[in-house]
Amino acid sequence: MNQSIRDKLEHLSGRLDELDRMLASGDATSDMDEYRKLSREYAELGPVVALYQTWRHTEADLSSALEMLVDPEMREMAEAEVAAARERLPQIEADLQKLLLPKDANDDRNVFLEIRAGTGGEESALFAGNLFRMYARYAERQRWQVEVLSSSVSDLGGYREVIARIVGNGVYSRLKFESGAHRVQRVPETETQGRIHTSACTVAVMPEADALEAVQINPAEIRIDTYRASGAGGQHINKTDSAVRITHLPTGIVVECQDDRSQHKNKAQAMSVLAARIRDMQEREQHESIASERRNLIGSGDRSERIRTYNFPQGRVTDHRINLTLYKIEAIMDGDLDDLLGALTAEYQADQLAMLAEGE
Repeated sequence: MNQSIRDKLEHLSGRLDELDRMLASGDATSDMDEYRKLSREYAELGPVVALYQTWRHTEADLSSALEMLVDPEMREMAEAEVAAARERLPQIEADLQKLLLPKDANDDRNVFLEIRAGTGGEESALFAGNLFRMYARYAERQRWQVEVLSSSVSDLGGYREVIARIVGNGVYSRLKFESGAHRVQRVPETETQGRIHTSACTVAVMPEADALEAVQINPAEIRIDTYRASGAGGQHINKTDSAVRITHLPTGIVVECQDDRSQHKNKAQAMSVLAARIRDMQEREQHESIASERRNLIGSGDRSERIRTYNFPQGRVTDHRINLTLYKIEAIMDGDLDDLLGALTAEYQADQLAMLAEGE
């Protein structure tokens, strides 16, 4: 193991012991915010230090087995132990390197998912509905909660636009590579001659901000309009101006929420979405200014970047960023995204490990 990595692991072991003492002290809960912060750090360091202890024990076993080789009576058993330890150590070291990769501060956050129909008219809106169902089914498999904040339904039951909040453990870490243009190739329901059409939707996945104050929205820089909600929901929905539209004047970002009967709740939801959009825009601008001198294997995250094609006649889904094609389109559209998302995460980690190696 690289000495710098070993030094870092020794430091983390000491820090875990320190946190253990701090959390066990009598006044640990006097400041609950600090207590939660320390508890979160303790939970994050625990698996790393435990695996490091496994590595140390395996290395000690290897050293003992090598010493036993000189004893003729113990030689056969020692050779087996040496072989086993030498086989385990590289895998443990690889797992440790992954655990030491820089954590994305947003990984544990809930997200706002936005899907918009693009080129392709009504067929694009239908595909937007298919994509929303795909993510909703995946969320159901993960036991996440999905709350629709705003939607615009097309004539045939698709979505011109749908915005949802997804709540659960590690939502952003799993869905953060989904932003971009999703293309579909299939025979539309409206096509009478059986011709294959190509249409597209854009997907945006944005981490939910901790608090509106973190984004610093100046009340003087927003315009709030109220109007009567339209669409399904019963007669009551059009009797009051419960729908809310918020315009952020400096950026031109517009957010609408109309899915709740309460104007107050719609305003709160719209402000949360606005904060997430502003934060997302700021982070993307920051990433661009830092300069991507290095090729990002997972793509730029640009909303216009074509990231994936869903070809129904051939039953395949292709992710263009990692050249991965899976012939299981029905399962994927039903929310079976683990193979896709797992491959994207693995590629991203490989890129991070390469940068880590270059920095050593």
